[in-house]
Amino acid sequence: MPDAVPNRILPADSHDVIEVRGARENNLTNISLDIPKRRLTVFTGVSGSGKSSLVFGTIAAESQRLINETYTAFLQSFMGSPSRPDVDALRNLSAAIVVDQERMGANSRSTVGTATDAYTMLRIVFSRLGEPYVGPATAFSFNAPDGMCPRCEGLGRVTDVDIDELVDRELSLDEGAITVPGFNVGGWYWQSIAHSGFVDPAVKLKDYTPQQWDDFLNKPSTKVKISGLNTTYEGLLVKVRRTILAKDRESMQAHIRAFVDRAVVYASCPDCGGTRLNPAVLGCRIAGRNIAECAAMQISDLAEFVRKISDPSVAPLLAGLTETLDSLVEIGLGYLSLDRESGTLSGGESQRVKMVRHLGSSLTDVTYVFDEPTVGLHPHDIARMNDLLLRLRDKGNTVLVVEHKPEVIQIADHVVDLGPGAGSAGGQVCYTGDLAGLRASGTLTGRHLDHRVTLRDAVRKPTGQVSITGARLHNLKDVHVDIPLGVLTVVTGVAGSGKSSLIHGSLTRRDGVVVVDQTAIRGSRRSNPATYTGLLDPIRTAFAKANGVKAALFSANSEGACPNCKGIGLVYTDLAMMAGVATVCEVCEGRRFTAEVLTHKLRGKDISEVLAMSVAQARDFFPSGAARTILDRLADVGLGYLGLGQPLTTLSGGERQRLKLAIHMAEKAATYVLDEPTTGLHLADVDQLLALLDRLVDAGNTVIVIEHHQAVMAHADWLIDLGPGAGHDGGQVVFTGTPADLIANGTSLTARHLREYLGHA
Repeated sequence: MPDAVPNRILPADSHDVIEVRGARENNLTNISLDIPKRRLTVFTGVSGSGKSSLVFGTIAAESQRLINETYTAFLQSFMGSPSRPDVDALRNLSAAIVVDQERMGANSRSTVGTATDAYTMLRIVFSRLGEPYVGPATAFSFNAPDGMCPRCEGLGRVTDVDIDELVDRELSLDEGAITVPGFNVGGWYWQSIAHSGFVDPAVKLKDYTPQQWDDFLNKPSTKVKISGLNTTYEGLLVKVRRTILAKDRESMQAHIRAFVDRAVVYASCPDCGGTRLNPAVLGCRIAGRNIAECAAMQISDLAEFVRKISDPSVAPLLAGLTETLDSLVEIGLGYLSLDRESGTLSGGESQRVKMVRHLGSSLTDVTYVFDEPTVGLHPHDIARMNDLLLRLRDKGNTVLVVEHKPEVIQIADHVVDLGPGAGSAGGQVCYTGDLAGLRASGTLTGRHLDHRVTLRDAVRKPTGQVSITGARLHNLKDVHVDIPLGVLTVVTGVAGSGKSSLIHGSLTRRDGVVVVDQTAIRGSRRSNPATYTGLLDPIRTAFAKANGVKAALFSANSEGACPNCKGIGLVYTDLAMMAGVATVCEVCEGRRFTAEVLTHKLRGKDISEVLAMSVAQARDFFPSGAARTILDRLADVGLGYLGLGQPLTTLSGGERQRLKLAIHMAEKAATYVLDEPTTGLHLADVDQLLALLDRLVDAGNTVIVIEHHQAVMAHADWLIDLGPGAGHDGGQVVFTGTPADLIANGTSLTARHLREYLGHA
């Protein structure tokens, strides 16, 4: 492992430190500390130790709240008005810019190019140098009327409806030919069609005349009389588009969403070929390429193309565009293209794209806050990420990083280690100081900083194999590979090498395969680990049995809910022009249940007190039975600190993945696919994860892990390494074999870094 950078002498002036006094947000235990400004500080500690509560929930939140207060009430209504963090004092704050892993939104009009302004600069270049001349820069925008393709309106794709997912042509309306949810026989929607007079409900759909078929599907809104009532008739397709397809997909009920996913077909726009732009724009070229072709190029290739453009009239613009593209390459995103939709990026990719925006900023003396910026990065790419963090610091900024990777901890000027445990066992400052002091501190982080997982003494023997043949998804180059069954296989390679394309594209739809990823868990603010895992059911049953009452009383979504807040614990108030405010319910004081329900006890605790417990505390409270079984699974995946009633919307990607894994462990699965399960895990927790993976394999399962962490690679029975690079430089299997074989004979970047990790370099 490389030597740490020399630690700087920290300034003595009190104005050169951020003073935190009496921080109590979430599990923080009234802590006080000084954080040096214009330095790189890394915050360490186990998951749930309080790192995010201190960095994001206290320092960044208060900085942003104070900035928001400088705006008018009208502007604040659009920005939101966060409450003040629970802290006695915060002094010497500077403006905070949070660069987190939140997805950049699923708006199909947002792309990597628009998010980084690279496409904006490219549009100006084409407006100046493109031939034949088309118009100003807006003419090259697919979001502007004068640039977008008129047919798809700049989306690049058109939607069509598969009629055979709406109806069964072999049946009549009386027999239930309409299969759309809500159009059941006898219902009002069904009556408005069947008794409209335009069709015969007793005739099979396949026997309709062309006019009847058109009236049935496409007739626009028309006044009719049904059962003596004046009403409006519209064709089935017209009604489905208006009542179902026009609604936001995320707000739909699950069965409606499933219907939409089946019925709606997306196709590349036939007029623009998916480029989003009109013919005039596509006819304008520089060096033989139009702007759509440039946006579709891999960013590393586009950077080379732009370098070859030479014109003094746009020289400064070309320099800025080149710098942005080079930064994307440097940060490990050279395999993307500018036309890649923002909503398709992973959390780690989203964070790195946001980071590029700030590298070229002229702002100095601001506070940049990062949340595990190494997520999704191969060890080869982490070194480049470290360079960018140091560059931000060297411009005179304060850089605060929440991170577990030792490679990042080692470049810190200052380290703040929180713990010693998670949840109620954490929230304390265990150490502050330099790296050498952390190593000697005896804290959990200090002890594990140089910990190494060794190779297995003997790898497991496969019980069979599953073959992937001719895989060509995205950048895969006709890949053929055999994945052994009954062992732990780790799929590695730099970001963008094709790992996810290979595994998710070829394996995840097969029978017996359980995918455990980090995608958001669908659910409202009422959803929590207790409801999601089914743990609430045995808890409610235990309360009901102990008190001789109905189990429904102990659900905040049912009879026991506080009538004032409807069982949420908070009351949301609309303040018209001002942002809405959430306040703790005055009736139940945030406990979510009626006063009567709270009189019922189980071993001295009411239901709200039980839901306020962490998983670890609840395991002591439920020593046996169905509840204990679920709690044990949650503890096994490293979520012992999680609160039973904690809203799912507050969980990180890594926590969501481990929560899903806990549920799937109850199933009889043949193959588990895990995507970067070490995300968010402390060095000390990685060993626990490896033990869990071993238990899954030893129980007769196949476990396939997409991972960058060298500890997981070293622990594997079998490795599949993709590369050699990213994008079109990847997409090939460069090695298959045991970790020992890779160390002895491998020539890839993964081989080099695994040798360094194990001290074989």
